Amino acid sequence: MTRIVLADDGIDFDGQTMETQPLGGVESSVVMLMEELAGRGHEVLVRNNCPRPGTHKGVHWGPIHAGGPYGGIPGCADLYIANRGDKLIPLLPRAGRTVFWIHNPARYLMKWRYLSKLWRARPAIIFIGEYHATTCSRWVPDGGRVVIPYGIPEPFSAAEPAPRPPPPRAVFTSNPLRSLDWLLDTWADRIYPHVPGAELHVFAGAATYGSIGQAKAAAMASVLAKAGGLASSGVVLRGPVPKAQLVEELRAARVMLYRGDLNETFCLAVGEAQAMGVPAVVQNRGSVVERVVDGETGIVAADDETFAAAARGLLTDDGLWDRHHRGALERRTRWSWADAAAAFERLIP
Repeated sequence: MTRIVLADDGIDFDGQTMETQPLGGVESSVVMLMEELAGRGHEVLVRNNCPRPGTHKGVHWGPIHAGGPYGGIPGCADLYIANRGDKLIPLLPRAGRTVFWIHNPARYLMKWRYLSKLWRARPAIIFIGEYHATTCSRWVPDGGRVVIPYGIPEPFSAAEPAPRPPPPRAVFTSNPLRSLDWLLDTWADRIYPHVPGAELHVFAGAATYGSIGQAKAAAMASVLAKAGGLASSGVVLRGPVPKAQLVEELRAARVMLYRGDLNETFCLAVGEAQAMGVPAVVQNRGSVVERVVDGETGIVAADDETFAAAARGLLTDDGLWDRHHRGALERRTRWSWADAAAAFERLIP
């Protein structure tokens, strides 16, 4: 049996976390990939800061620091996935192959502590999108560069065409520090006054990001307080929700509004909404244009006014909405976590 080991030294989570509480895109992607690999017959071990050591859905979760710093890393693996942290790269030298899975723009790899380990270990670097890959300088040492996008979880990919257009409810489901402040101004000044009864539901908060979210809680709280103060403009502050509830919330949504961000390397939030048939309005920032087909599944707006006009149109014009809704369902990605798992399998020597 092929052994696959993934190491992560970030926030506390395990295979059960996503089932009971909000969880960030990186962490939920680790869970989905590992469970898919386990379901394909591999021995799968995750070593991280897990709150509940044990086996869940075929994946064995154990503490990364058992018995001392990084003492939980096993002695061997056919495929070793070092997730995000530079200290993880050299921890399993006897692995058949080591890969380095990154999720943020790769400019941080220019630091010596990363370059030195990449030079010695030469892992393949795994990017999650084409835009993401362009953020890594060509001379960064590696053992190959591979683009493996996130999969879209099955519950989001099973939506059927809506029998009728939803009421004018927009949603925002991303990090509140990624242009939510801008969106609130745009909504209050350029969208809401022209769409009677419109609502903007904000599903965002620090809880999604664990201890990292707590470090930025004050900055997030400032933006969320602004959202909470715009109830008279149709803004409804909902907070983050588990994935199962998010599926139901997206069924009731008419449009996803998200400007985009240069630090956005995949944008699972827009990907999930598009898979549900929710048209999206974005700008050409970061990776969001890889998720939206302009004019077919949503609008890639050239500027702020075009963004506002596109939002107003999708919120009020049933025919326009229906074309983009059906376009999103027809063009939604067929790339699943099974496809992503198969791509990781191809890295096994």
